[in-house]
Amino acid sequence: MQLGVIGLGRMGRIVVDRLLAADHDVVAFDIDDEAVDEAANAGARPADSITDLAAKLDSADGKHVWLMVPAGDAVDAALEELEPSLSADDVVVDGGNSYFEDSVRRAESCPAAYLDCGTSGGPAGAELGFSLMIGGPADAYQRLTPAFDAVATGPDGHERMGPAGSGHYVKMIHNGVEYALMQAYGEGFELLHEGRYDLDLENVASVWNNGAVIRSWLLELCEEAFREEGNDLGDVADRVEGGSTGTWTVQEGLEQEVPLPLIYTALGERFGSRADDGRFSRRLASRLRYGFGRHTVPRRE
Repeated sequence: MQLGVIGLGRMGRIVVDRLLAADHDVVAFDIDDEAVDEAANAGARPADSITDLAAKLDSADGKHVWLMVPAGDAVDAALEELEPSLSADDVVVDGGNSYFEDSVRRAESCPAAYLDCGTSGGPAGAELGFSLMIGGPADAYQRLTPAFDAVATGPDGHERMGPAGSGHYVKMIHNGVEYALMQAYGEGFELLHEGRYDLDLENVASVWNNGAVIRSWLLELCEEAFREEGNDLGDVADRVEGGSTGTWTVQEGLEQEVPLPLIYTALGERFGSRADDGRFSRRLASRLRYGFGRHTVPRRE
């Protein structure tokens, strides 16, 4: 299958590499020329603009374009430049963390079939593949199934959630759950750290990861954090970045009158971390974000 990929950051480059590994024909573009050169060296066909990328997509069954650009204005700007080259025979995938209502709006105005694709797995997806939550027309989803099989962990790693917006909606709530899980681990380990015994937290996490009810990938990342940063997390700062998808999740809970006390509290802790009062749980949450997403870890001076 022939696909164009726009956006070659950490996640976009993984999409390109996994498509190439499955023998798909990839045309790649990014505003960073060096990123385009690196993708070309890996086997993609380079494009020097979005218009050039569209021109190089000459598949008889229509153009397939995968956007991996930051949510918000960057998506609209890419679509505006791409739109003159699109028709009803084409498919556009938005693999970023877009707000689901924006995805509904874009699906309604885009000349091509529009698939909103929530993407989870972080840089670890380079080896394992992503979890893909996809919204939009069923026929467009079926058409791109070979590409989704390649980028996801396999056929079980992706599914059509429903109509336009549903993919990013499911991913939004996924991120809210992620906030709450990180908060729970952070609070538990903070009590262990400040509690009655002088505990090796790496050992605690390791034992919990072997058969305990609360074992998980996030707990494996806790174990990694204590191993690499030390029992007291070294100079990891009490500042947890992020917040947009958690905010959207809480707003949706309010609109639907569904109580989300855990997610709301976890979101509040993220905002509270910017007061720099030294909470251990927040420092661990910050380090966990590095573990799964290679996000920058703020450090104390």
